[in-house]
Amino acid sequence: MEELLAQEMNRRRLLKMAGAAAAAGLAFGAAPASARSSAGNIKMWWWGQQEAVGIQTWMDDTIKKFKAQTGSSVSPTLMDTAQVIPQFTKAASAGAVPDVQFLFNGIYHMENVWLGYLKPLNGLVSASTVKQGGGTSLSQYQGKSYRTGFYSLAFGVQYNKEHFDKAGLNADSPPKTWDAFMDACDKLKTKGYIPLGGGIKDGFLGEWWLVNSLTQNLNSAADALNLFIGKLDWRSPKYHEHWVKLQELYDAKYWNDDVNSLDLYRGIQLYNTGKASMALNNTPALPDSQKKLGKDVVGFMKLPTFGTGKMAPYPIVDTQGFGIPAKAKDPETAAKFIDFMHSPERLKAYWTLSQQIPADARFNPAVINNPLIKTTYNKFIKAKHNVYVADLMPGLFWTDAMFVISQKILGGSMKGSESGDYAAKITQKWKKQNPDQVKHYTTWGKDLKSA
Repeated sequence: MEELLAQEMNRRRLLKMAGAAAAAGLAFGAAPASARSSAGNIKMWWWGQQEAVGIQTWMDDTIKKFKAQTGSSVSPTLMDTAQVIPQFTKAASAGAVPDVQFLFNGIYHMENVWLGYLKPLNGLVSASTVKQGGGTSLSQYQGKSYRTGFYSLAFGVQYNKEHFDKAGLNADSPPKTWDAFMDACDKLKTKGYIPLGGGIKDGFLGEWWLVNSLTQNLNSAADALNLFIGKLDWRSPKYHEHWVKLQELYDAKYWNDDVNSLDLYRGIQLYNTGKASMALNNTPALPDSQKKLGKDVVGFMKLPTFGTGKMAPYPIVDTQGFGIPAKAKDPETAAKFIDFMHSPERLKAYWTLSQQIPADARFNPAVINNPLIKTTYNKFIKAKHNVYVADLMPGLFWTDAMFVISQKILGGSMKGSESGDYAAKITQKWKKQNPDQVKHYTTWGKDLKSA
């Protein structure tokens, strides 16, 4: 429970803090002493154990083997979740950075690209790692890659197979359409279960809902970007249908009654304790759910389809990752370490040491011996999939639009049909306040047309 609650400060709050850090620029003082390095002995700031429980075992082993093989040492600092983005931005503005920096995807590191704080990896890290290492299209800007992958995470709905069986549902063939999903929720509710466990108090359930559902009415990641910067209109019915569907679930009383009083992970605990039949979640959390409920009880599915966009049929996958700061003291050794993390033996060790999936197309899934994880790997991560569109969301839209709309709908004070007007108003407010960001977003969108 404590490890889950540690995740409550998620990436969006970090982005808001980073915005303040970037605005202050060089006014910040020196970075922590751990940022300083000498040739061949590098510093790394990283994050991930808080989300992918067990990944530190892999990281410690990787650092040990890298030193044995190259003679170069890596001094790691596991960053506090609240400091992942702002601490790096402060350090970069002061010119005192680590050599290897953990980076969330999309806008969470792209603003540091625009500030000149990250090096392009092209020509520094091996071409094969840049191409196959899992950085994703959201780490590219004007043809250059600024981040390579760490571990993968797919997003969807976890469900309780025992509850499905008792409600007369086929646990081996979960619902694929919206009508079938609503029917399943009704049968689960009739059987005495909470169909969907969640908590919107901190807003993050709203982000996950938007990613799983808005994506279904988009044709590319560029559509999401253009919505966020006002080139597409939230008032068009297809672009706020996901909030209409959220209202349908609320009106039918398929969420827990205290959904507005719980934060994201306390809501998920309703699933992990067997009280709720389903919950939005991601794949790194599945082994923990299996420990709590049993390996044969936990299922995982894509949110059933209602949208008609080109992205609708496909699941959603994101990756965590690493980059090299522009002012790293030893970028060559940093690049060697990143390549080492992507070596065949290290890719295999992700699973054997941590039960996690690396964000690298060269990973051999034959080592996965957990049927659920193997299935999700094949149907989500390995298969054709969508990017995590919230990686494109400006901070103001998160706090003033997405959070407010989803909370009001799940509180009964807003209709889904009203959400488009509200979202459009906040988008125009952000656009007016951030003309420079709009220009960067527009340029970035050209790289995302095929994503």
